Amino acid sequence: MTFDCDGGQSTCYEAVPWEGSGPAVIVIQEWWGLVPHIKQVCDRLAAERFVAIAPDLYHDQAAKSPDEAGRLMMALNIEKAAKDIGGVIRYLAMGHSKVAGKSIGVVGFCMGGQLALYAASQIREVGACVDFYGVHPKVQVDCSKINCPVMGFFAERDGHVPPETARKLEAQLKAHGVKTDFHIFPGVEHAFFNDSRTEGYHDATAQKAWQKMLQFLRASLSAPAKPGA
Repeated sequence: MTFDCDGGQSTCYEAVPWEGSGPAVIVIQEWWGLVPHIKQVCDRLAAERFVAIAPDLYHDQAAKSPDEAGRLMMALNIEKAAKDIGGVIRYLAMGHSKVAGKSIGVVGFCMGGQLALYAASQIREVGACVDFYGVHPKVQVDCSKINCPVMGFFAERDGHVPPETARKLEAQLKAHGVKTDFHIFPGVEHAFFNDSRTEGYHDATAQKAWQKMLQFLRASLSAPAKPGA
C-alpha cells in the first residue's frame, strides 16, 4: 500500500486481523530490505490480532548478497527513514479502522532494531520497542528520550552485536529510567530469527523470542490475547 508522507509517497506492507481490531505494530526491516521474511512477520502479527505495517525504507530496492545489503544500509538516509516511520505512525493515528488504542509498538531486526530504538526516542506515540540484535553505525540513539519499555533479543555468538554491546545498551537505558527486558540467547548467532536464511536461523530460540515478544507487546499496548490462546 502507499500513502502520502511529507509531500511524497511512502510504500509499506500492511497486515490486519481477520476479525476485530488490535494495537498497531511497525515492523522495521533488516538490511536486506522489505523482503518476504519481513512481510511474513507482519502476517504472523496480524494472526495474533495486531495491525502490522512494515515501511519500505529502501523504496523498491532489496539486496540479494551481504555486500549489496551493506551498501544499501550505509547509503540509507537516516532522516528520510525516520520520516517514513513517522509517516506510518501518523497514518495509523489518523483513525485507522482496525487500530485499537493510541500507543504503537515498534519491532526491528538488525538494522531495523537500531532504527526501532531511534523511533522510540523520537516519536512520542511509541508505547513499546523491541530490538532484535540492532546495529547501524550511522544511527545514534539518545536513550534519555526513550519513554517506553524496551525488550531486547541478542545472541551469544553475534559478531556484529556482541553480548557486551547488548549489556552496555541495557545499562544505558536503565540509567535513564527505561524499563528493560533483555535476553542474550546462548549458542546462537546474529539473525537467529530469520528463517529465510538457514545459515543463522535457530528455530527453538526464534520461537522462544516470538512468544516473549507477543507477551511484551500485549502487556505494553494492552492487546487482547488471540482467541483460544
